[in-house]
Amino acid sequence: MASDYDNAFAALYRAPFDGFVAERKRLAAELKASGDSGGAARLANVTRPPISAWTVNQLFWQDRKTFGDLFKTAERLRDAPLDPAATDAHRDVITKLRNRAAKLLTDTGKSAGESTLRRVTSTLTALAAIGSFDPDPPGALKGDRDPPGFDVTGLIASVIASVPPKRKPGDSVPKPKPAEAKRRDKAEAVAERRRIERERKNEKVERERLARKLRIAQGVLEARKEEILRLKEKLAEAEDSVEGARTVVREAEKLLAKHDRA
Repeated sequence: MASDYDNAFAALYRAPFDGFVAERKRLAAELKASGDSGGAARLANVTRPPISAWTVNQLFWQDRKTFGDLFKTAERLRDAPLDPAATDAHRDVITKLRNRAAKLLTDTGKSAGESTLRRVTSTLTALAAIGSFDPDPPGALKGDRDPPGFDVTGLIASVIASVPPKRKPGDSVPKPKPAEAKRRDKAEAVAERRRIERERKNEKVERERLARKLRIAQGVLEARKEEILRLKEKLAEAEDSVEGARTVVREAEKLLAKHDRA
């Protein structure tokens, strides 16, 4: 049975992108009011995923069937990586989810640019390759995923990338993008590179902060160990002193008893 924290965590990842922070605050307050201060603190530290990962999470919550087909066709493709039918079936699911992602972004007032949709598709492919959201909970991606390399689990990504899209009879040949669209795609690509650079820089800073915190904690731990040793030594000395006092008391009691008998 799911705990109150688990339910709040899942509800947070279903929240609108712009309302994520407000919903996190509300849910954390509810947990705290119910007596789960620890869960409230944990939830308050959950960060909002980027728009592309948020979109994939919403696809999972809003269309479980198609997401299930994503994993099923991926498994079929793993079993028969050179089967054109398996490739087409999996690509059709990826395309369906990508189109839904574009509509979802547009409906929520967000840009459905090529850069964002490319990250959505890349994450979907990565999830399909491993067959789950691990290590994140289902529908709770913290960030984008990259497809695995050319190993057993990477067959899905490599086959999809190497086989040209299937065309249906009567489909028109795509026209070259106008200059404005190319400029927009280029700008999105530049923005994406900068975003990745910022994330890497932030990760480096965070790692250094955690490393410093670890060193400080290790220093405190060693100091506490030394303090415990000193206290043990003092305790041993005190116990010896007590035993000596007991010996004196026993001798005095014997002398007093002897004196009384006399």
